[in-house]
Amino acid sequence: MAATVRRQRPRRLACWALMTVLLADLLALSDTLAVMSVDLGSESMKVAIVKPGVPMEIVLNKESRRKTPVTVTLKENERFFGDSAASMAIKNPKATLRYFQHLLGKQENNPHVALYKARFPEHELGFDPQRQTVYFQISPQLQFSPEEVLSMLLNYSRSLAEDFAEQPIKDAVITVPAFFNQAERRAVLQAARMAGLKVLQLINDNTATALSYGVFRRKDINSTAQNIMFYDMGSGSTVCTIVTYQTVKTKDAGIQPQLQIRGVGFDRTLGGLEMELRLREHLAGLFNEQRKGQRAKDVRENPRAMAKLLREANRLKTVLSANADHMAQIEGLMDDVDFKAKVTRAEFEELCADLFERVPGPVQQALQSAEMKLDEIEQVILVGGATRVPKVQEVLLKAVGKEELGKNINADEAAAMGAVYQAAALSKAFKVKPFVVRDAVIYPILVEFTREVEEETGVRSLKHNKRVLFSRMGPYPQRKVITFNRYSHDFNFHINYGDLGFLGPEDLRVFGSQNLTTVKLKGVGESFKKYPDYESKGIKAHFNLDESGVLSLDRVESVFETLVEDSPEEESTLTKLGNTISSLFGGGSTPDTKENGTDTVQEEEEGPAEGSKDEPGEQAELKEEAEAPAEDTSSPPPPEAKGAAAPEGEKAAEKDGGDKPEAQKPSEKGEAGSEGAPPAPEEEKKQKPARKQRMVEEIGVELVILDLPDLPEDQLARSAQKLQDLTLRDLQKQEREKAANSLEAFIFETQDKLYQPEYQEVSTEEQREDISGKLSATSTWLEDEGFGATTAMLKEKLAELRKLCHGLFFRVEERKKWPERLSALDNLLNHSSMFLKGARLIPEMDQIFTEVEMTTLEKIINETWAWKNTTVAEQTKLPATEKPVLLSKDIEAKMAALDREVQYLLNKAKFAKPRPRPRDKNGTRAEAPLNASTSDQSEKVIPPPGQTEDTKPIPEPEKETGPEAADSEPLELGGPAAESEQKEHPEQPTGQKRTLKNDEL
Repeated sequence: MAATVRRQRPRRLACWALMTVLLADLLALSDTLAVMSVDLGSESMKVAIVKPGVPMEIVLNKESRRKTPVTVTLKENERFFGDSAASMAIKNPKATLRYFQHLLGKQENNPHVALYKARFPEHELGFDPQRQTVYFQISPQLQFSPEEVLSMLLNYSRSLAEDFAEQPIKDAVITVPAFFNQAERRAVLQAARMAGLKVLQLINDNTATALSYGVFRRKDINSTAQNIMFYDMGSGSTVCTIVTYQTVKTKDAGIQPQLQIRGVGFDRTLGGLEMELRLREHLAGLFNEQRKGQRAKDVRENPRAMAKLLREANRLKTVLSANADHMAQIEGLMDDVDFKAKVTRAEFEELCADLFERVPGPVQQALQSAEMKLDEIEQVILVGGATRVPKVQEVLLKAVGKEELGKNINADEAAAMGAVYQAAALSKAFKVKPFVVRDAVIYPILVEFTREVEEETGVRSLKHNKRVLFSRMGPYPQRKVITFNRYSHDFNFHINYGDLGFLGPEDLRVFGSQNLTTVKLKGVGESFKKYPDYESKGIKAHFNLDESGVLSLDRVESVFETLVEDSPEEESTLTKLGNTISSLFGGGSTPDTKENGTDTVQEEEEGPAEGSKDEPGEQAELKEEAEAPAEDTSSPPPPEAKGAAAPEGEKAAEKDGGDKPEAQKPSEKGEAGSEGAPPAPEEEKKQKPARKQRMVEEIGVELVILDLPDLPEDQLARSAQKLQDLTLRDLQKQEREKAANSLEAFIFETQDKLYQPEYQEVSTEEQREDISGKLSATSTWLEDEGFGATTAMLKEKLAELRKLCHGLFFRVEERKKWPERLSALDNLLNHSSMFLKGARLIPEMDQIFTEVEMTTLEKIINETWAWKNTTVAEQTKLPATEKPVLLSKDIEAKMAALDREVQYLLNKAKFAKPRPRPRDKNGTRAEAPLNASTSDQSEKVIPPPGQTEDTKPIPEPEKETGPEAADSEPLELGGPAAESEQKEHPEQPTGQKRTLKNDEL
């Protein structure tokens, strides 16, 4: 029994330690109870939040709109975002940046950069020689990279979410197009880092839309697979996605719904923007035709006029979606000349005929990548604003061969709602119903390396090898490990994109570099020298494709193994301690333990990566190398050595990441199962077979990024600091504007009040003239010098005016409060007097109040009456322009003092117990007085069981003192309770006793 107690004490300590950790996590979550999502589109963005009491709500911006333009205006001393920036696009088109996401992760020679210059020639793009990228040159002093502009917009979206949620927010899920490659995704993460956001996940917008669709139709999902196609045509691009919904069985949550991305097709430049640009070009040609012969300039050379035409083209495209024709008109387009022209839907469709021919392209790509046919698709659902164009729907309906297109989803907000649901699922502050999401890799990734091979005797040559790391349309997030088993010295390998044959020539040029990273390993030869007697198990590289679709190399290790004899007599104290600690947390290691404690959809530990089809021999060689530990486990040692299985030891050693040998637990399970059994003979213990000891040596890694270099840490810090300074400047500007507006509003309101009768009644002509003069002087100063005044100066002027007008405003406010306050005081005095009168009428035998208490209440009532009459009389004698002696705060203080005393007595009456009644010798009540009711005279008192006649009366309860019961409900006088208290009883003879009723006990 003592041994059992000793074993449970450490478990108790472990439980307390676990509770402490959980409590610390809860405390850390106290400031992060709200999460947000940002659906970052090309033209507009939608922000959604989740907070306690507000499940999945779209955030309204300052103009109370549900979507905000992705537009930023950058000037020397101020910035504008959203609708304010969109209105500035016509006034200052050069400083207004739109569609800048198309430049993320792009180098200067990318075709999209040239396309951006052609679409928006008013912007001056500079060249960054360090990263080979471009930046916006607003002025000689102002220049910003696309990542910095995006960071400003993300910071603005967070401010909108925080104002809506009324609490700070740091965690966010951001949507990105599914076709974003590694460089583009890293650029978005760097922008979020500059903004101080903690990105829980970069989710593909098509995946977020599919998640939103599935979450709101959870009951319709069953074990039968349902294939749904989402066709998303937005402003800048088009993405077609095939999603399979069905229920699956999970380890933790049982049977849950799941969505799996089966196929994806896209067109980077097909969208509503290209249609608007075609319309703008058409309108510009019509305007030039109208002014032909007037020697006028080409409207295309005027940035402001082109900005007006683009805005009108956007409106025209929307109207033509519901009308056959419409009149385009712009007032003062250029040189004060108005523009007016009629445009028909047929003309619009003719302008965009080649664009509509590209509509079926993404559908075919998605079907090919999913290896499916159109017959297997149950429904095609439209997403995105550009799908509202009738011609797009007509062409798409013909391409998919369905009876109709699904429009049962919010085309604008579906991605934002799905992303915020994912944010709540990833956050520790919320618990949502599980919904399994299996996203797909669009671009395959492989590892390339070169090694020497011996073809003939003495003849060696170099052989180039390729291993597919993450295959196309494979699920992610997941981890992969590749083992290099023929290297004993430092070497390099390359991480590149795989076969991109599904992309066209133009898409390949836009895609950029197909080489990702060169990995240089240092310390391989030293690790072999350090363990010369150990058998090498290869160089293992651990890769991770995380939830955001970003690839990373976690670590590279050199693994060695050897056989060592393990005698129970020589087990070290440290090993025993390790065994004891392991037993506390579940009785040893389990094969299901994840290597890094990261929940992933698919994790392949120590498994070979897919090999290329052209080199099956090398693939088999790697597979044999990776499965070598598993072969040893097929013939396990005796049961007592079960804990020494090689895979478990390998995982534990890799967790350590150092060169310490793993602490083996060969007999842990055996000892736990045979507790209390007689010990085995020493000869059997000594015959225990040798076990494997694994040594892991960390290998130094140097990464050379080839696609697009990330911002250096110092430059990233400078950019973050620059953006913080701009944000602080904006806050100071807002504070100054608020102070100026408050001062101006006070001047206008006070000047108006001086002519109102209620203010003229309590002020003299000289006082009003003095105040009016000061107000006029301050107004003149504000107009002449207020533009350069600081926030402190404006606040000081406002404080001076408020001090000057304080007496006038105080007299008016007091006169407004007098009628209500005096009426309340009169009512309280009347009710208190009635209460006191009723309390004095209670018979002496039933009296619950002492004479001191009633005298105190009477004194307070009299003093309050006297103070009220005296103060009102004094106030009547005073002129209205003098400071009043009757103050509302004094009235409230008198009322509070009187009410406190009354409430104390009421609470005492509520909780008081009735006094015991005297009894005669026969145990019956004495004769009732004449004024007693009939029911009282005929009432018989039966003593309770076990009660004797010698029972003593219950003593009177102690008097309650203090205002502790002031908040209790008062007792209504005149009700049944009061009547029962006021019944009279005859005096009993001395020494006579009576029996108590049950309700008197």
